[in-house]
This record gives sequence, structure tokens and C-alpha cells, in this order.
Amino acid sequence: MALPASGATAGENGEGSKPGFIPLVTVVDFHHHRGPEVERWFGVEEGQDPAADYDWALLPFMALSDGAHASTEDFSYFTLLRPATDDSPATSLFGISCTRQLDASQLLVRPSDVTRSTVQKAVVVIADSPQFFGMLRERLSVVTNAWFAQREFSDTEILRRFQESLADEKARGQLNEEVDRDQYLGMSLRELVREFRWQTLVLLKCCLLQPKMLFFGSRCERLCMMQFSLISLIPGLLRNLQDCAGPDLNNYEKNLSQPTSLRTSDRNSLLSYMGLPLQIFGKGSLFGPYTPLQQLDILADFGTKSYIVGSTNSLLLQQRDRYSDILINLDENMINITSTSLRTALVLSHSDRRWIDFITQEVNDTWDESNPGRPKTMGYRGSEEFIRLQFEEYLLSLISSVKYHNHLTKNAHNPKALLPYIEGDPSLDFSSEWVEYWMRTENYRLWDSHTDGHLFDIVEPRHPCAGGLTMEDVQRRIQQQVQDLHLDERFAVGREVLGRNLAAGRDKASLIFNKLYADMEALREAQRKRAEEAQLAQSAAEKNGSATPSVDGSKPQPAASSVGARAGAYIGSWTSWADQKRKQGWGRSSASSTATGGGGWGFGGNRKSRSGNTDSSSEKNGTPLSSPALSSPGFPTTEKIQMSSVHRASEGADRPVTQDSFDESVLDAAGSTDESGPSSPESPRKKTFPGEHSKNIEARLDEDGHDDVVGVAPNGKAESKPEEPKVAEPAT
Repeated sequence: MALPASGATAGENGEGSKPGFIPLVTVVDFHHHRGPEVERWFGVEEGQDPAADYDWALLPFMALSDGAHASTEDFSYFTLLRPATDDSPATSLFGISCTRQLDASQLLVRPSDVTRSTVQKAVVVIADSPQFFGMLRERLSVVTNAWFAQREFSDTEILRRFQESLADEKARGQLNEEVDRDQYLGMSLRELVREFRWQTLVLLKCCLLQPKMLFFGSRCERLCMMQFSLISLIPGLLRNLQDCAGPDLNNYEKNLSQPTSLRTSDRNSLLSYMGLPLQIFGKGSLFGPYTPLQQLDILADFGTKSYIVGSTNSLLLQQRDRYSDILINLDENMINITSTSLRTALVLSHSDRRWIDFITQEVNDTWDESNPGRPKTMGYRGSEEFIRLQFEEYLLSLISSVKYHNHLTKNAHNPKALLPYIEGDPSLDFSSEWVEYWMRTENYRLWDSHTDGHLFDIVEPRHPCAGGLTMEDVQRRIQQQVQDLHLDERFAVGREVLGRNLAAGRDKASLIFNKLYADMEALREAQRKRAEEAQLAQSAAEKNGSATPSVDGSKPQPAASSVGARAGAYIGSWTSWADQKRKQGWGRSSASSTATGGGGWGFGGNRKSRSGNTDSSSEKNGTPLSSPALSSPGFPTTEKIQMSSVHRASEGADRPVTQDSFDESVLDAAGSTDESGPSSPESPRKKTFPGEHSKNIEARLDEDGHDDVVGVAPNGKAESKPEEPKVAEPAT
């Protein structure tokens, strides 16, 4: 079958000997009864349908992805197989579609077949290389938006001019594949590293092992961009994807030859001599950024050994063990490796981890939320080019170390063949399990067979982060662990919760202290008022002439009248007992009798002062001991009237005062105070005056019933007693 006019050969590029392809534009419509279908083509001769000519039956399903109706605008990236023709071999083509929808009520002319509320269409561009899709995406978005803004889909002039501009640029060489524009495709590498961190290196090394990789995500554009960004880390691979659309294509290997010259000043010459790109898509491999469910039969085909595909349909998640060795869920940022051998091989070595942690830190330190694709310092470190060159250096060191590993194996018994400045096997820093796994892949076989055996003479076979751990590596690892565990976020939440609790506790404590202070102030005010009332009452009593002792209003006081009454009753009973004894004759004595014993007093006689004067005031008052005057306010207001011990002084020695000595003293006094009786030695303490009975006596009564009677001076004041030996009072 002859190529359409738009598919004329534009020349060979010198790398893959692949003829040029004039870009095509097509419109895919979603019919409410027939489903997605191709509506029209631009850039082909009238009456031709490339979808039918090239057997692109799945093109409508690739252009309109599952779930595209959930967003206003969405993009889909896919691959198409162009069969071989008379003058060109089979090759891969790449498509990008922009899907939009419009409310049917806004159409200026509503066709009869539009039966639903919305109209959904996709504008598709098909080209022979994906490396310009980054620039092409912006232009396609503008054109599609302008076409929908017309609200008249029958007017397709804007789409026709768009295709003509693409064909003109292709003819003038502006879309020449020799231009190195890998960085213009895919999502930002800075975003990729920041999102996946150390797992970015895991995904790259997984691609080189050629397993069955399945990407899943609800957003089709992000799903596709992730895959393109990942494979763009392999230098030169985006310009050599001619065999990725089908597992039967193998043109790259057929046209590959081993380089015989090297220009070290030319980067492309160096990469070609080192065997880059590592071709992961060839015989038995497939690349489908967006793969609809209708293409699952190709994935399950026996001839399909490895692939990298993406899907937005969650049905594949239920059969991930069947369709994948590794599943990358972009919605949950989770990587699930189902193959045990693959999981073991993808464990990063210490050198690998230090290397990727260094790049991750550079990206995080220069991250700018307002512009994620560019460092906030506007410098080189952490930029897109910085990341791309770091991965390029890593891959060059990897293949050089593997070549030296093979050299060590062949010359194990020849020490002269070893490099003196390389210690041991440098490939161990890249993980020996991974190296062994990689040596069994197709891309390793293709690379090893088309490269020189002494590549380690061009690039030093050493891991970029070979050597022992440094303090910076430890700090970087700790920082990475904190980010992986989201400890900073948890601590932030914990600090917020703790702050709220502390604020609430501070408010509660403030309320409690305020209430306590208010209660204390109220109590203090009440006490002050009571004191003022007591002072006013005392002042009023003084004005009325009653001398009341100060009373503490806060403590209950016993009634003074009741205390005085009890004291008077006690003294009255003692007086009646003394009278009874006197009537029995105990109170009579001789005329010259005096007090005997230890200063006891006679009964019935008047008391004289020590100066010999009679206490006239006492005779005048004549107050008996049982007089109610004892209960006057001047009497001590105590519950029990304390009485001093009476000491009896005998001629020989003193004796302690007891109840018996009290009785004896009374009896002695009663027997010695008779007027006719002989006089006895006078007491050294006090004299007794017969005839005076309980007159002018000032007594202090003790609890044990003893009395201590002292004389009264002529001025009416009590005469103090002379000092006596201190004798312990008996316990009451």
C-alpha cells in the first residue's frame, strides 16, 4: 500500500535510518450510540482513511481515555504501529490528543444525532517522534479551545491550518530529530524526584531489567507524563523509540553497529561509543503510555515479554498479578512489586542510596512552590539539566563498572591486567543482585555485543558515591527518613493539638484562680465587716458604762455569770464544811493560841496585817467566801477555779502538800486557836487572828481544793507571800 501524500519520505536521520513522517491531525467524536469513532482527517488525500489503512481500530479508544468526561480538559498519549510499506519498514508512531466537552445547549447548530446534554470530542496529532510533544501540547490546547469556542463543530478551518503549520515546520527541518530536546517532554524531573525521592532510582533500574511495569492513575495526562519522564532519564532513548509500538518490531537492532571512532568533545559521540541508549524496547517489548482495555490481549500475548504501559481503568488493579511484575499506583503514591526475584534485585545499595539522597536534597533545598520546574535560586544545582546530567553520569559509571567486572572475570588469574587505581569489583556498589539480573535481559545482550570491552578506559569504573559513609551522608539519611515517615507533619499536628490543649488548660486555670481569689476577697470582706460590727458594739457598750472585756467575735466564749455561779457554789460548800467543823469544837483555842503548822489559819478570828493593823476595809465589807461577789466581772472567767497549794512548814522539815496535809493543817488550826490555850510558835508566813471568820479574805482556790490565804494590806491590796520552796503540785 502506498503512503499518503503526507507520508512522503523526508530523508533519513542517520541514527535509525527512519523515514520522516508528516504530522497528521484528526478529530475523534464520542457518539452516544456507537461510542468513540474517527470523524475526519487533516493532512491526507481526499477519501483516504489512515485508521482503516493502517489498522488503527483502537485509535478512538486511545484518544478518548476512560474518565476523560470527569474533567474539562485532558490529554492522552499513546503509540500506534504503522505497518511496513514498499519503501519503508514497519515503525512506531506517537499520538497526543486533547479532549474537551461542551454543553449541547450552547451549540449554535445542534445536529440531530446529538441526543445527550454534552458533546465530547478530541483533537489528535500523530507524529513520528514524541520528543516535541512538550511544545506541541501547548499549541494543541490553544487550537482545541479555540475550536470549541466557536460553538460550531462543522467549521474546521482552524484545524486544517494547524495541520498545515505542522507539515511546514517538518519540511523546513524545525522538527528535526537531531535537535536534543529530551528535556521538553514529560513532567518536570524536579517534580518526579520530589514526589518519588529514592524510589526514582528504583524505577529507573527497574526499567533496565525489562519487567512488566503497569502504571495506574485516574488522571490520564499525569499517568502518561510519568512514563515519558522516566524513560527520558536514559540518554538518547526518546529519539530511538521506533520499535516500542509492537512486540514484533526490531529495526533498531538490525540497523545497529558498533562505533569505531570517538570524539570526546562531542557528547553524542561519547554516548554512542559507550553504547547508549540502552534499548529497553525491542523484540518482545511494548510501550503504551495509555493502554485501553481493548489492548489487553496484546499484553497477555505469549510474544510480549516486557512492557511499560499505563491505564486509568481500576479493573486492572484487580488483576495486577496477571498483568504486572510491578505496579505503580500514582493515586496512592505506592509501588507494589509482585515478583520476588525482582524485589530482591531492586534493593538499593548503600552507595545508590547516598547518591539518590544527595539529588533529592538538592531538589528539596531549591524547591519553589510557585514554580516547581525551576530552582528558587535560579542556579544550576537542583535544575532540570542538573538532574539529567547526574543520571547520565550514573549510567556511564554503571556500564563502565560492569565492563570492568567482566574484565575481572576473564583475567582473574592475571594481576597485571587489573587497574592499579581500582580496588576490588566496583560493580558491587551498584548491587551485585541487580547486575546479575541485568545480565539476563535483552537490552544488556544488545549493549554488550555492540560495545568495546575496554569502556572502563574511557569512563572511570567507579560509583559516583563510592566509599565510606560521611557525616553528611548520615545527616542526609536522617532527614530523608523524617520526610519518609512524615514526622514533621505529625509533629506539626502534635504541636497544634498541644497548643490548643495548653490554651484550654491556661483558660481553665485562670478561671479557677480568679474564682479562688474572688472567694478569698469575699471571706476577707466578711471578716472585716464582723470586726467592724464587734468594734461598734464595744464602743456602744463603753458609752453605756458597762466595761465589757474585749471578746473575739470569731470564737464562742463561755458565759461569765455561769462560771461565777459555779465558783460561788464551790466556795460556799467549803465554808459550810468549815462552819460545821467549828461547831463541833474544832475552831476553839486558848486565848494565846496562834496559828500552828505551816501557817494555817484559825477560824472565828479576825485577820490582821503583818503590821498589826486590822484590815478595816475587810471588816467593813465583811464579804464571806460564799458571797455572790465572787461571780462579779472581776473574777477570773475560767471553767475551774485554780487553788494554790498550801505549804505547811513543820519544825523539822517541809513535806509535800497533799489533800491529807490540807486536812491536817485545818485540824491543827482548829485545835490551836482557842483563846485559853497555850500559844504555839508563830508561823513564819502568816498570823491567825481568832474571832475573824472569812472576813477580808482573798483566796485563790486550786483544783485540788487547797487554799492559799494571804494577808491584805491596809490599802486593800493583797499582800504578797514570801518565797517558798517550789514543790510539785499533785496531779488533779
